[in-house]
Amino acid sequence: MTDKKLITVFGATGQQGGGFVRAALADPDPDFVIRAVTRRPDSEEARALERLGAEVVRADMDDESSLGPAFEHAYGAFLVTNFWEHMSAEREKTQARALARAASHAGVQHAVWSTLEDTRECIPLDDDRMPTLQDHYKVPHFDGKAEADHYFTEEGVPTTFLRSTFYWENLFGAFAPQRGEDGALQLTFPMGESRLSGIAVDDIGRTALAVLRGGADFVAATISIAGEHLKVADMAAALTDAVGEPVRYRPLTPDEWRAQGFPGADESGNMFQYYAECEHRFTAARDLTAVRDLNPALQDFATWLSGHRARLRTAWT
Repeated sequence: MTDKKLITVFGATGQQGGGFVRAALADPDPDFVIRAVTRRPDSEEARALERLGAEVVRADMDDESSLGPAFEHAYGAFLVTNFWEHMSAEREKTQARALARAASHAGVQHAVWSTLEDTRECIPLDDDRMPTLQDHYKVPHFDGKAEADHYFTEEGVPTTFLRSTFYWENLFGAFAPQRGEDGALQLTFPMGESRLSGIAVDDIGRTALAVLRGGADFVAATISIAGEHLKVADMAAALTDAVGEPVRYRPLTPDEWRAQGFPGADESGNMFQYYAECEHRFTAARDLTAVRDLNPALQDFATWLSGHRARLRTAWT
């Protein structure tokens, strides 16, 4: 019979949840055992977590009746929703409400809810600098999570609100550099000269793990995290050194970005515009020294790049 506390992890096969599971299972002096929740326990990603030592169970945030067993006997939880899977703030809020209810019913003693700022506090709905989306939001995947925060409070779940940011692993996917007509790699983010707060997904996991270890000291706290605040031109220069070929920054305007018309172009265009126009407010909330106090292994961008050179060099060929 183990005396270690059980942590239930939603989004366990995704970026943030996976980062938390890896951090907890790599701990040389572990405090917790991990229950990894997925809709597809037979997937290769789920089996990989089993091989690392996690218990894998099935549940679906869109099916509230499936959530109770996932929380059974859990001391704590790491909770994250995936807006980009369906791109609906209302659906994301419904999922968060279901998580809060289930965690409350199970008596979870400490939840870490991965959330974000309400962008409308900086750019109100009636501000025409950027379009209003889904009728109620400026950046739905930010604003919906922020609105969902109160579900956990109302349900009496002792919760830490962990506000994350753009993670550098996006450079392997939706926000990877693209080759221009001349064949050169370009970062085309609509950020101007503003700094972009970034973080490694593994550092989200390690910081959340430290929060759960801290217990009551962090209940009801809002903790905003990043690994570094960098101008995109400086990111491009660092990428140039890492991959051994030029990576240029070609700043678009937010309107030019949104006009590209790909799925999520309005959403991501508004997101980058928020990062840029609310830069000082956003970065000031993320005290890198305080984050490093929680997570001494916190990576800056150069450190993250050094650990991903091989993947970077093959990702964009």
